[in-house]
Amino acid sequence: MDIYTRKTWWKIALLITAIVIVGVSLFYSNYIVKQISQQERDKVELWAKAVQERVKLVQYTSELFDKLKVEERKKVELVAQGFRNLASDDPGIDISFFFRVIENNETVPVILTDETGKVISSRNINPALSSDKFFLADEAKRMADKYPPITIFISNSKKNYLYYDDSNILKELIKVMDEIIESFISEVVVNSASVPVIFTKANQIDILSYGNVDKDKALSEVLEDMKKDNQVIEVELNNETCFIFYQESFLLTQLKYYPLVQLSVIAAFLLISYVLFSTARKAEQNRVWVGMSKETAHQLGTPISSLMAWVSLLEAQYPDDTSIDELKKDVDRLETIADRFSKIGSAPVLVPTNMKEFLDEHVGYLRKRVSKKVSFEINQQNEGLEIDSSRALMGWVLENLIRNAVDAMEGEGKLTLSVIEDGAKVYLDVEDTGKGIPKSRFKSIFQPGFTTKKRGWGLGLALVKRIVEEYHNGNISVVSSDPNTSTVFRIVLKKS
Repeated sequence: MDIYTRKTWWKIALLITAIVIVGVSLFYSNYIVKQISQQERDKVELWAKAVQERVKLVQYTSELFDKLKVEERKKVELVAQGFRNLASDDPGIDISFFFRVIENNETVPVILTDETGKVISSRNINPALSSDKFFLADEAKRMADKYPPITIFISNSKKNYLYYDDSNILKELIKVMDEIIESFISEVVVNSASVPVIFTKANQIDILSYGNVDKDKALSEVLEDMKKDNQVIEVELNNETCFIFYQESFLLTQLKYYPLVQLSVIAAFLLISYVLFSTARKAEQNRVWVGMSKETAHQLGTPISSLMAWVSLLEAQYPDDTSIDELKKDVDRLETIADRFSKIGSAPVLVPTNMKEFLDEHVGYLRKRVSKKVSFEINQQNEGLEIDSSRALMGWVLENLIRNAVDAMEGEGKLTLSVIEDGAKVYLDVEDTGKGIPKSRFKSIFQPGFTTKKRGWGLGLALVKRIVEEYHNGNISVVSSDPNTSTVFRIVLKKS
């Protein structure tokens, strides 16, 4: 197993571990949320039941008050009957009973007028105003608006009118009833369960009161949401149908979304951590690469200078020896390699480079230094085509691809280099007839540390990718690969 594969497995193992930790955390959080949510739900249901019981109590109280009103009416009717009998000429009627009824009326306000509206007498009216005829006349009109007066026939040609109002006791009871209703509504909308509540009239549109409602949303929108969420509570208050709409508390709503928020925070934390660690690791790799490259160039400097001196000495002693020319080319190649290493980490100077001359130079040099069973073919139509490049670094790229191709063919096969011009872009395809690359590794082969060789470091293609993409603003990829048939690497560069 190569270094990159081991590193990939480590990443997978760490990812699985992280997923398990996140899963357990979310499961436990969700469990707690469900428990609290159920408690909140029970609390809301208990509140709703309590409201319904309070509604029954209020309804019962209202019914009692209605009965009191009926009794008050009967009492006024009895008072009116007493006035009729007192005014009657029938000697057979016992007026003492009705006189006692009138005398015992200590609570019901009454005003007796003739048929012209003139006040004859009054009872249970404010003592300070009972002698004011104008006040009593206005009070009689107010009473008539509330209850129709009782007609008392004195004779065939004469009649009186008895105006009455609710008794003082009944008024106090009505006031208490109003306070009970107001208290009921207040306790419903501002409840200990912190449940958002809207109290409406019978049309379910006009809002009487509300509480614990999100102030950032319109009440009409909240009301529509409540109609969808829970069953409405119907109440009867003072013979008027009203409706109570409610929904889950804000705390319960927040608890529902807590696991999602937690997952988002954890995911954001992991993502930021991964990006930071990757950036730090990449920066560290860059420093190592640059340091190693500079040191390599420095270490190569001394033996190359010595070799150049020895080549010059051999040329002087054996001027006709052709092998010295090849030796000189190798020394020049070493000097080029040292120059390449010295350029790593620095922004290279890109100059126009003729593609045909560039390919002929490097293929010509390598052709004599690889197996004779490997044939080379260069396909290029436009011999004047140029690209902007660092000749030394792009030469390094081409040599790496050619040497990898030769290794893949195990020293026997065909290597084809094709130059394709497409508008402002230039494609350089390097095709070999080697053993091929699995599709799953098309991208991973460019990662530092990936290698299929026993003694490989896995830096060649990573360096190639860095030179092409970072220094030349190009792109390199594996276009296709068929086992034991062909593999095509493609470099995309810009024309000069």
